[in-house]
Amino acid sequence: KMAGDSRFPDVDTDGSEKSEEMEIVVNVGGVRQVFYGDNLNQYPETRLAELVNCLSGGYDSIFSLCDDYDPGKREFYFDRDPDAFKCIIDVYYFGEIHMKKGICPICFKNEMEFWKVDLQFLDDCCKAHLSEKKEELEEIARRVQLILDDLGVDASESRWKRCQKCIWKFLEKPESSYPARVIAVLSFLFILISSVVMCVGTIPDLQVVDAEGNRMEHPTLDSIETACIGWFTMEYVLRLISSPNKLHFALSFMNIVDVLAILPFYISLTLTHLGAKLMELSNVQQAVQALRIMRIARIFKLARHSSGLQTLTYALKRSFKELGLLLMYLAVGIFVFSALGYTMEQSHPETLFKSIPQSFWWAIITMTTVGYGDIYPKTTLGKLNAAISFLCGVIAIALPIHPIINNFVRYYNKQRVLETAAKHELELMELNSAEGKAAGSRSELEDFSREGKDDPFYSSRIKVSHSDTFIHLLSEEKNYRTRLQSCK
Repeated sequence: KMAGDSRFPDVDTDGSEKSEEMEIVVNVGGVRQVFYGDNLNQYPETRLAELVNCLSGGYDSIFSLCDDYDPGKREFYFDRDPDAFKCIIDVYYFGEIHMKKGICPICFKNEMEFWKVDLQFLDDCCKAHLSEKKEELEEIARRVQLILDDLGVDASESRWKRCQKCIWKFLEKPESSYPARVIAVLSFLFILISSVVMCVGTIPDLQVVDAEGNRMEHPTLDSIETACIGWFTMEYVLRLISSPNKLHFALSFMNIVDVLAILPFYISLTLTHLGAKLMELSNVQQAVQALRIMRIARIFKLARHSSGLQTLTYALKRSFKELGLLLMYLAVGIFVFSALGYTMEQSHPETLFKSIPQSFWWAIITMTTVGYGDIYPKTTLGKLNAAISFLCGVIAIALPIHPIINNFVRYYNKQRVLETAAKHELELMELNSAEGKAAGSRSELEDFSREGKDDPFYSSRIKVSHSDTFIHLLSEEKNYRTRLQSCK
């Protein structure tokens, strides 16, 4: 029979065979399955349900739903994943779908879309796994897109916009060029030097005495501190000017830390030169001293240049529940054991437990196994209470530690996988682009004569990625052809 025939002779079109009683044989990747119309018609919008009524429509109707068809056996052939299909057909029998372990969630979602089964039938546990994998692919796509944006130059942009982008890439992305890496290393060294100067400046032997007899930092250390602050200020201003979203930049946590590291210097400088006229000198010195203590915030600037510190921060953010449990255990233990310790120690004439709030300090250092020894029990019952308290403290601290470590390891490994996947996608895009250009130059005349310049599959050939983790988020085009389309 030719494909242009409108009907099959094997098909009974007089309506004698009801669709509910029809038996359909489906061959998916070499695995045969038999279905009955009454089961499939429970979900009439699915592809399998459409097979029940497609025989009367001829070849066009049949081949719009399957890859091949055997009229003699009434067997429909599909070049799809049989393992995923075995999971999907559960919807016709149980009303829900579970993914088997080992199946890629994104591939399973694509299979469900092919068989026209709604995602609402997927069980909640599998939906969570699918959402996690989708977030990973979105993150990979975002990273790849950022790299592509950095590599590309938009000729329509103004000179100021291009300059902004260059400054932003120069200061925020050390991997973009060798000078950017040098600037990142210099910024890291300035943070270390500033932190060391802050600590060394408190050594009495390195301090000088002013005319009023007050100790102050050595002028050399003060000059180094001024140079570091000048670098931090210039860096922050340039990053703010070149930022594509200035509001998001100003409200970012790390940028707030940068402001807290810079601001105390200028406030103390203003108070030193102008504050004496508005308030007493002693108050000015106390305010300046308090602001100098705030310089410790600049040590957190190291997190900008350390992926390990960033990973630790994100892991702790994901472990708020476990940290809350830890604090709750300690709070309950501190309250109980401090009250018991105060009660048991009241019979001793030289007791160190003067009140229950004062006993909180003893309970804290005991449950955390620090034990300074400034407060300690003297009665037998008090010592027994102390022994039980530090044993309970060890257990309370140890219980949430394992989930926190697991969160850190999981997040760290996930970041490494995402970085590797993003690099892999970029390499594939470069490789496919190079192969497409080479193939096009060798067979340009032949391809144009055979397929034509307007063939959509020809124009998108170089864009096809052969990776198993191809990111559809980067392109809205359909970069694949079914076997039936290839045959046509």
